[in-house]
Amino acid sequence: MFKKMLLISSLIFIVNIRTDACTSAIITKGATKDGSAICTYTCDGEFHPTLRYYPEADHDPSDSVDIIDWSGNLRGKISQVPHTYSVVKWMNQHQLAIGETTFGGREELHNQNGLLHYEDLMLFTLQRAKTAREAIKIMIDLTEEYGYRGEGETFSIVGKKEAWLMEIIGKGPGVKGVIWVAVKVPDGYITCHANKARIGDFTKYSKDECMYSKDIKTFAIENGYFEPDSQSTFRFCDVYCPPTPENKRYSASRVWSIYRRIAPSRIFTTYYHRGIKGAKPYPLWIKPDKKLAVKDVMSLMRDHYEGTKFDMTRGIDAGPYGTPNRWRPITWKKNGNEYTWERPISTQQTAYSFISQTRPFLPDEVGGLFWYGVDDTYFTCYIPLYIGINDIPNSYATGDFQKFSWDSAWWVFNFVSNYVHLKYSYMIPEIKKVQSNIENMLLKNQYTVEQTAKLLLEIDHDLAVEYLTNYCVANGEQVVEKWKELGEYLITKYNDGYVKNESGEAMEKGYPDKWTEKVLKNRPEQFKLPKK
Repeated sequence: MFKKMLLISSLIFIVNIRTDACTSAIITKGATKDGSAICTYTCDGEFHPTLRYYPEADHDPSDSVDIIDWSGNLRGKISQVPHTYSVVKWMNQHQLAIGETTFGGREELHNQNGLLHYEDLMLFTLQRAKTAREAIKIMIDLTEEYGYRGEGETFSIVGKKEAWLMEIIGKGPGVKGVIWVAVKVPDGYITCHANKARIGDFTKYSKDECMYSKDIKTFAIENGYFEPDSQSTFRFCDVYCPPTPENKRYSASRVWSIYRRIAPSRIFTTYYHRGIKGAKPYPLWIKPDKKLAVKDVMSLMRDHYEGTKFDMTRGIDAGPYGTPNRWRPITWKKNGNEYTWERPISTQQTAYSFISQTRPFLPDEVGGLFWYGVDDTYFTCYIPLYIGINDIPNSYATGDFQKFSWDSAWWVFNFVSNYVHLKYSYMIPEIKKVQSNIENMLLKNQYTVEQTAKLLLEIDHDLAVEYLTNYCVANGEQVVEKWKELGEYLITKYNDGYVKNESGEAMEKGYPDKWTEKVLKNRPEQFKLPKK
């Protein structure tokens, strides 16, 4: 059993090399059309993600789990519990899902001597908790016993009864435990976070709606983060992650974009995320103008500020074909000024993302549904993974960041999403058509698949698991094959700057007029031919 746990922990932590930033949202059941509670998460970092399934298991009292760091070194170990629940990436067999974003916060509170990183907390909590409240307690207990080595972190925790937003930050080098606060998201509302602490004045909530560490305020006062005699309200997000023009632009812009799309009637201004002095931060949660379907949530995760004045497909920085991607670094300095590109929800740095559905009105095996996609959310295609499965598509569990392979889903999707930027405005409609067709088909099949699985569960549980597993694995592999075909089609049609017509003839398309006008304005004489 010990060797098994060593293998599993090694697989977990070696593949996840580094994450730069993420975006996460909670859509409560009262805010969705089908009554499911939804958690979304984009894991943004330059690494190759490996989808994993962790089976339910019993363990001996002496069992422990080795903690392996991202370089493959043994960092320590924790005691195992008698029984662990099955997990499909970040959702367990009890329909509990967890997402996160790193907000960093005060650097001096980062305890690099702690044992557990945020991903450790997420996995071990999902293996041990049934509910959102249990998850919060387990996370805190683990940090107090073993120490937390991460930066400030925000967690989305969605269970069958409740959805919670939780924020933690360390207490400094060599100190175990964390400063933390958690608030329950009211039903019918939506909240989101994007690398900036969001929970403000938590004292206005009842004990049933809010939990926090006993020293949350005294610790801040002792360290000079808050003046007790001031007239200021104690706000966790301001005290432990002070707002700056940089983190407002980088993080609040994404919150604003989600809010402006789900509640256009509210007309949220851009003042706060553009750093206008005195502008109020965006609400912690809001009611959407209308209830959302899963397809709507997929759309929310695909965003470059299209249709706003920050639209990344427009302007000279988008190049001749309107590509929304901006290559890193995101900030730079010139002539004494500091500049930054916009940071959208959809980004080329996304390794994977998910949309989980928690539906307590269905048996757990089918009620928990994990829509999973690799690479940039704008170009991915989400596949359904029910938490009742006992295997996953091999192409999503395969691959090496240092070596391209057509056998790896991540590399297949990266091939398409990287190639599209050569002629983005031409290729993106073709990609979106294939993406939409596949996802619409999977969403359409959802009801029939779930009704069949429910019937099978009443007859033979193992047969139901086999049915769900075969369905999910087959769909995953078929989507990868479709994306291979799409990549081959695109490189054939859009080759060497030409665009082939229906007859296969290479057509010269040149550049858009608006772009050539900008080129000529910049260098008016260089390209001019002498008059005859």
